Amino acid sequence: MGPLPRVSCQDSSIRSVKPFPIEPGDTIGVFAPASAPPDMARFRAGVAQLERRGYRVEPGRSTFAKDGYLSGTDAERLDELNGFLRRDDVKMLIAVRGGYGCLRLLPHLDYEAAGTHPKLLVGYSDVTALHLALLRYAGLPGISGPMVAVDWPDPDSASEALFWAIARGETCDSLTGPSGEILQPLRAGTAEGPLLGGNLSTIVRLLGTPYLPSLEHAILFVEDVNEPPYRIDAMLAQLRLAGVFDQLGGLVLGRFTRTQPETDKTDASPSPGEIFREYFADAGFPVAEGLVYGHFPVKNSLPVGGRARLQVTSDMAQLGLVEPIVSPPM
Repeated sequence: MGPLPRVSCQDSSIRSVKPFPIEPGDTIGVFAPASAPPDMARFRAGVAQLERRGYRVEPGRSTFAKDGYLSGTDAERLDELNGFLRRDDVKMLIAVRGGYGCLRLLPHLDYEAAGTHPKLLVGYSDVTALHLALLRYAGLPGISGPMVAVDWPDPDSASEALFWAIARGETCDSLTGPSGEILQPLRAGTAEGPLLGGNLSTIVRLLGTPYLPSLEHAILFVEDVNEPPYRIDAMLAQLRLAGVFDQLGGLVLGRFTRTQPETDKTDASPSPGEIFREYFADAGFPVAEGLVYGHFPVKNSLPVGGRARLQVTSDMAQLGLVEPIVSPPM
């Protein structure tokens, strides 16, 4: 197979598009841009849950021929995603799972179709790369939220309610967790700007590429999984060296799970929280922590590309969603 065609990209920083909110009866496209589902029974259960909510669910593929750690070749995954992006009748796209593979698709996405036929793309983890590239070149917002073979087989009711609220375009003065969890202050200040972010290691991999949107005045949210503290430290150092912390309007820290701190015979590894305080206690922008967002089932969904406001004092922190990411229905 020859090389995939590269797509000519035009920066969308001066424009943005908003999908219409999805309604029962609409079509949801299910795509696998990264790794294959490890359990096809859970994949089918996730599809069934979405169908029970009144949606027509159309998987791009019914089976996934693994290509190493990928859910098929680059061409297969690209054809599936671009095919959905080009369709007007598909109102939302939900990823099967993350893993790895989205970065390989970025030069070949049909950004023009994504902007012409806007639809919410849903996923997290490796899907962060798609969210940020589509925002950069199509002006298309998305939702960092539940995936078909991971979260939808047995959805948490409160987490699901938060997801649909964002998909309907609801806003709020203070985003709380599924059980009412509130943010904790780390560095005081106030910021308003686009809410961008997702998986920290994926964001770091986009540094120096043309697919990372401008972070000027952005409120960045991050999380990660299976990263020991020294690697979290290294990724934050890379962001600092790249000048990212000189651009941000604010920062919201989600959960860093399964970090498995490394120790030697004399010194214990610092916790992620201790690393965050070292980097951000004196930051030049507001910082909050404790966002219920990450690689675990009961969590917030977050709009990628919507406008947000972060307010942090010495004893409180609030993240507000001030602009819907969908257009009002016609």
